[in-house]
Amino acid sequence: MAALLTVMDFLLRLTLASFIKSMIKVKNLSKSYDGRRVVNDVSFKVDRGQTLVLLGTSGSGKSTTLKMINRLIEKDQGNVWVNDQDIDVSPSHLLRRKIGYVIQQIGLFPHYSIAQNIALVPQLLGWHKARIDGRVNELLNLVGLEDTIKHRTPDQLSGGQQQRVGLARALASDPEIILMDEPFGALDPITRAEIQSEFKLLKKSMHKTVIIVTHDSKEAFELADRVALMNNGRIEQIGTPKELLFQPASDFVAQFFASHYVELELTAIKINELLPFLAPVEMDKKVSGPLPVDISVSEAAQHNRSGAISFSADKNDFIIPEGQLLPLFYANLNHVVP
Repeated sequence: MAALLTVMDFLLRLTLASFIKSMIKVKNLSKSYDGRRVVNDVSFKVDRGQTLVLLGTSGSGKSTTLKMINRLIEKDQGNVWVNDQDIDVSPSHLLRRKIGYVIQQIGLFPHYSIAQNIALVPQLLGWHKARIDGRVNELLNLVGLEDTIKHRTPDQLSGGQQQRVGLARALASDPEIILMDEPFGALDPITRAEIQSEFKLLKKSMHKTVIIVTHDSKEAFELADRVALMNNGRIEQIGTPKELLFQPASDFVAQFFASHYVELELTAIKINELLPFLAPVEMDKKVSGPLPVDISVSEAAQHNRSGAISFSADKNDFIIPEGQLLPLFYANLNHVVP
């Protein structure tokens, strides 16, 4: 009977969770240090499976806001709900075990092996050894690392490998939510671009709810479903990358993106928005692809510089000849800008 009740309780929780659209809700959040308000009346929500990027310059309050969600920093005012539960109800350490966390400094324990670093939270949750070992191997494969590295220590890995391990550790207990504070900021440009692309693929397959902090506008536009641009502890505007770029709510928002406007145009527009201006063709096996239709024009253009690229959508195939993506983009920009 007890086992039946446990199963029924699980199914009830699963059913209720499917009706909870907003995975994270933040209302009137504020924090002060030495009388100075560093986060000022911030409110937003993140729907299940969505990625929100907190974007802004240093000191805008974005990292402090993030850390108040998993209670690494305690708020002064306001409320935060995670999966429809007030975060103040349970002890902070139990809350953090349910939320993956990735930081720029990576934070791997130097004297632990890679496997031990990844296994940390599952061990705290009481997983048995066979389950932990299987999860470690699964995650190393997921983030593109050979399982032969699991007995090494962090100092024996490159910066890119360490960041992949940090992501694997955040995913170890299969949390529904992942918080990421400048996760790719310490990497060289090539490694950074590679891991960003890999992260986007992981995000689609895992259906996690993610909040990312960054000061990099292009990174924000590449990774976000929605962007919250912060300034002096407040949210200046929140919306899709297209909304922030083409429909700025204030002079500050417009000026923030002005210096990289052309590059951000290419990042804010996705390939699927250009497909209506292409005629379907029969797929040529010599053409690379098909590429995902939800990648940015910027990312697709990198492939198009060295050859023709292809896409598949709605049972149709499309080919863009080498070097022709950007002319296509600019010829139809007025039709895809809101």
